[in-house]
Order: sequence, then C-alpha cells, then structure tokens
Amino acid sequence: MAVPQMLPPEQQICFALYSASRAITGRYRALLAPLGITYPQYLAMLVLWETGTSTVSQLGDRLHLDSGTLSPLLKRLESLGLVVRGRSANDERVVEIALTPAGDAMRSHAPQIAEQICASTGLAMPELIDLQSQIAALAERVRALT
Repeated sequence: MAVPQMLPPEQQICFALYSASRAITGRYRALLAPLGITYPQYLAMLVLWETGTSTVSQLGDRLHLDSGTLSPLLKRLESLGLVVRGRSANDERVVEIALTPAGDAMRSHAPQIAEQICASTGLAMPELIDLQSQIAALAERVRALT
C-alpha cells in the first residue's frame, strides 16, 4: 500500500491563503493604528457605516463571527466612543449596535485605507475583484460542507 504524498506547506492552498491573510492583515494593522482600531473592529465598522445600525446577530452573520468573539470587540468599540449598544425596543433579548457621531466621522478614512490596501496588492482592480470573488466562492463551498 502506497503512502500518500504529503505536500510541503508552500504547495498547499491553506498555507497560501493563511500567508496572504497575514500579510494583508499586517498592512491593515499599520493603516488602522492611527485610528486606534484593529482589523476585526474595522470590519464591524464597515458594516455599521453601510447599515447605520445592526443587531449583534446580524453583524456576526455578516462577518462570520460568533458572539464570543464579537461581544468583546463591540465592547472595545463602545469604550472607544465609536458605537453604542442597547436593547431592542421590540425584543429586549436583541442587542442593537449603532454608530456614535465619532464612529460615523471615522468613515471618512475608509476610502483611503481601501485604496492603500488595493495598491499594496500590485493587482489591477479587475484582477483584484476576480480574486476576491474566487476566494469568497471557495469559502462558501467549504462552509457548505460543515
């Protein structure tokens, strides 16, 4: 019986995705440091800049984060004065998150951050859009198996 050949990390898709993610997240870290927020906090802010308000559940679904990860992240954003959390008037079991004026004002930094991230990839915009689409589809296919 033949032993299956093991591929070195550099030839595995998981390593390529992991390595790329670490490199891009590191770039975000440098760009977000002046704003005083982390990359996961930035993702939450992106959703809130788009929607204005969100429930914790909706935010978690959108970002693929569980409440154990999301709650401390939102608590930190609240302590920074960027969001407020409160119970829904319709259902007090539901926690809603809304931007504060300071959180909304931070929105003006998002386009420059996105531009710098895109530029750092060295890819033309159509290539970057295609790559993002392929990676998102890959993630959905893998999630469908769990």
